[in-house]
Amino acid sequence: MSFFDDDEPTRATRPARPRRPAPAAARPRRSAAAPDPQTLRNRQIAALGAGIVVFFLLVLGVKGCLDSRKERALKDYNREVTAIVSSSNEQVSEPFFELLGGATGDATELEQGINEYRVVADQDAQRARSLDAPDEMAPAQQNLELVMNLRAEALRKIADRIGAAKADGEDNRQSAENAVRQIAGQMSAFLASDVVYSQRVAPLIKQALDDAEISGQSIATSQFLPTVAWLNVDQVAGRLGAQRAGGGQGASSAPAPGTHGHGLESTAVGTTTLQPGGSVNRVQAGSNLAFTVKFANQGENDETDVRVFVRVRSPGTKTISVSKTINQTKAGTSITTVVPLTDAPPIGTPSTVEVEVRGVPGEKVLDNNKSTYTVLFTR
Repeated sequence: MSFFDDDEPTRATRPARPRRPAPAAARPRRSAAAPDPQTLRNRQIAALGAGIVVFFLLVLGVKGCLDSRKERALKDYNREVTAIVSSSNEQVSEPFFELLGGATGDATELEQGINEYRVVADQDAQRARSLDAPDEMAPAQQNLELVMNLRAEALRKIADRIGAAKADGEDNRQSAENAVRQIAGQMSAFLASDVVYSQRVAPLIKQALDDAEISGQSIATSQFLPTVAWLNVDQVAGRLGAQRAGGGQGASSAPAPGTHGHGLESTAVGTTTLQPGGSVNRVQAGSNLAFTVKFANQGENDETDVRVFVRVRSPGTKTISVSKTINQTKAGTSITTVVPLTDAPPIGTPSTVEVEVRGVPGEKVLDNNKSTYTVLFTR
């Protein structure tokens, strides 16, 4: 056998390796089935409805905030007007006409007193001009400013003419007459302010509140001129004790010869006689509280229409002011009168009580006509 005749060795062949499966990421995804048109339309409608609901909720929320702000602004304006009008009524009108009602004393002191009230009236007018009035209150605001300006300006003119109105002497008779007429003319300004307030300011405020459907609000009233009798020249002259061009003093003749006037003797509440000065008088404030005032006619003449005033003042509360008129007092005699309070006094807080017998025409001494007491009213 030849060497080359040997069989060649057989080569072993490896079996083919199986392919690895492709990674999942590499596998092609099956596309999701697209929603049908009806489903898509339903989804769009639902989204649109939700958007509309959110929009209307936002609108209602904004409107609610605006309505609340508007209501608050209208209420605040009415409240501020009430405060200004209350000041005009209580801090200007009432004390001014009380002062003018017994203005038989010194002209300089009277002018100073009127100017004090004019300052308050100017402040009220400034407060009115400074109000931030809502648009709905613009008509009321315009008329309110007119009201306050009329009052402040009239007070200034009256204060300017008081000295001339109370001037003595034959040479001053005509100028006193003219001044009295000018003062009576300024009373018309007070009346005009009352008309504008009652016919314009108050109704316009009410209309604005009603249009906004705001209820439960009190609208202040204001009457500066206490009575139309002050429009009468004779009334003004008589209150001022001014001489008239036609002769005489005031609405009647000149005071009779001799001394005139009164002097306060005592004041009591129930069985408690009040002590003036710094003493604190404790008074039980029951129902129908009244002051018993005793005074004397210390002149040589009988007097008529004598006015007795009682005022109760306490910080932070409205002044209580009451009066009583005595038809006649006899010369050299004492008079006792009872002056009831119209309102309950403040309890537990010291109050200042002023008692005054107003001066009469021809009275020269007035320092004994008034007394001041410190009173603590208790239950």
